[in-house]
Amino acid sequence: METSSPARRALARVRWPLVAAVGPVAFGSTYFVTHHFLPGDAPLWGSALRALPAGVVLLLVARRLPRGSWWWRSVVLGTLNMGIFFCLVYVAAQLLPSSVAASLMSLSPLAIAGAAWLLLRERPTPRVVVGAAVGGAGVLLIVGTATGALDGWGIAASVASMALSSVGAVLTKRWQDGTPVLTVTAWQLVVGGVELLVAAALVEGAPPALSGTEVLAFAYVSLVATALGFVCWFSGFRHLPAGAVGVIGLLNPVTGVTLGVAVGGEVLTGSQALGIALVLASIVLVNLPGGTRRRGEQPDLEVEPAQRVAASSSSSTCT
Repeated sequence: METSSPARRALARVRWPLVAAVGPVAFGSTYFVTHHFLPGDAPLWGSALRALPAGVVLLLVARRLPRGSWWWRSVVLGTLNMGIFFCLVYVAAQLLPSSVAASLMSLSPLAIAGAAWLLLRERPTPRVVVGAAVGGAGVLLIVGTATGALDGWGIAASVASMALSSVGAVLTKRWQDGTPVLTVTAWQLVVGGVELLVAAALVEGAPPALSGTEVLAFAYVSLVATALGFVCWFSGFRHLPAGAVGVIGLLNPVTGVTLGVAVGGEVLTGSQALGIALVLASIVLVNLPGGTRRRGEQPDLEVEPAQRVAASSSSSTCT
């Protein structure tokens, strides 16, 4: 028993960072799949076909509709994290070189930490700030120098998508009340998917005809890279400080480069290898013992939300 308790604590400490890491790894894989297997002339339909099926599948699994304040919360979160976010990301991808877009998104850990400070009173620790800086430097090395045409609307779209998704992720953490992460994610994806579906029909007309390969690619992007990815991503925000999860999010460009090398036949340069090492080092830094727990926070990483609600029934704060 003496040895199992430290082992369990160590497992709990790495469990949620690993779960959270599934999110950006899944998101990063969408670049490769979209570039090689999906049509590029219908971005709104592409976003709708990514979000809505994922939301419907998760909703069928959760079997629960919003109640009370979760009706308007789901609209707010679905719009910030899915609807507007997916649209702005597509605009940025169309107007900016990928290196510029990735360089701007490397600031997302600081944006998430700032939003958490304002909305959660979760002051970023020095480790999170240093980790964000080291990881951001790593991303810059991965994508290379940000050269290319700097379209003003593209920069605005990229910065806005980063800011809105950061606020949306932190609000998801702020509004947690014991409702399962899978359920909350399902509601957001359905709302964002419906918004994107309406926008696609109004702007792009009829949906594009899809080949068998494209259907399979959309199935992967929707069910794995979106449904699974966002459930794991929001699980990280539930169990870890927001700033630490933001640094873990830098695995997104790392995944894109790694897939390009492993599957796409691209060559890994020395600066990219150094950048990947810096990103991994930054994630380890913010998740070292004592580096992610806020002052006074109890080590409840292994307690499920429903159990926490039951344990706190004496205060009756959840409905």
